[in-house]
Amino acid sequence: MIQSAFRSQEVNPAKLVQLYRKEFELCRVKKGETIAVMSDLATRREYIQAAFAAADDLGADIYELCVNALPSWTKVGVPTIGQCKGTLEALSAADIVVVFHVPLFTKWLKQVMDGGTRVLMIIDAPDDLEQLMSPAGLKEACKYAESLYKKTRRVRVTSEAGTDLTYACGEYPVMTQWGFADERGHFDHWGGGHIHTFPNEGSAQGTVVLQPGDIVILPYCRYVADAVKLEIREGHIVEVQGGMDAKLMRDWLDDGKSASTDRDPYAVSHLGWGMNPQALWYGIALHGDLPERHRAAARTFPGNFLFSTGPNTQGGGKRNTRGHYDVPMRDCTVELDGKVVIERGKIVDDKMRVKREPR
Repeated sequence: MIQSAFRSQEVNPAKLVQLYRKEFELCRVKKGETIAVMSDLATRREYIQAAFAAADDLGADIYELCVNALPSWTKVGVPTIGQCKGTLEALSAADIVVVFHVPLFTKWLKQVMDGGTRVLMIIDAPDDLEQLMSPAGLKEACKYAESLYKKTRRVRVTSEAGTDLTYACGEYPVMTQWGFADERGHFDHWGGGHIHTFPNEGSAQGTVVLQPGDIVILPYCRYVADAVKLEIREGHIVEVQGGMDAKLMRDWLDDGKSASTDRDPYAVSHLGWGMNPQALWYGIALHGDLPERHRAAARTFPGNFLFSTGPNTQGGGKRNTRGHYDVPMRDCTVELDGKVVIERGKIVDDKMRVKREPR
């Protein structure tokens, strides 16, 4: 296990305004638009200041709405907006919402996006914001992958470690992030570059083997140290075998149960893959295991297959559970209706491959 370590920030703090301006330009922020910045008590104040300065440069209007909840990666679905009167209406009236915590799996996010508002999530450290800013061609690669995934009806994922998982698609939408929110009603994550969908209910079947070097990015932030074997039947994990990593997984998912008979934490959730060449698999080894350094990079490095469990409300499903587990897996082969797009962890479809930019 990699121990947390404090490392000096490499990005000059004064450069944040430049980074925010570039990101806002990618988001097509223009003069006369209104930006609603949604913060909480843990938000970096320099991020708010950089956002305000960048908005001024671009001629946009901007204001901050600070909530008293402290959502985190381990508390998905926290309804920070809507309970406090007027907040939902305020965000819905903005052209773009910039949110500094995780809004995923909440009702308010869908309502705001349904009205056409763009939503950008910023939850990574300054060094990562610079490193992971979308390179040329990433959006096009992600949109191409989205077009393939939308047409796919059956997926098979295998690995030499023993994974052999199949699932059906089409019941839920494909969700795509390319690192900036430039389209009406689009949600994105600065540092993104991946796609996913939720499998058809009950369709996921087979075996998933999490091997050393795979990443448990939620709820922990660590490399898998010993293999975990998951047996999956009718869309749910029915057996978890292994050592310490298996115990960590079982205990977390069991604690997410609302009753002893609750199976929702063990349901297979969003499944997809990463394509951002700026994201590094070895980031945890390089920078330590502070979650702020890896929220985007661990999910988006090219060729990883992201396996997850728990809720599916983000795709329009009915499962709403805190028993959420995210594991970007290395060295998998992914077949879409029999066509191999990722082989042993390497993207083989040229239209999904993007050149890394020096940063």
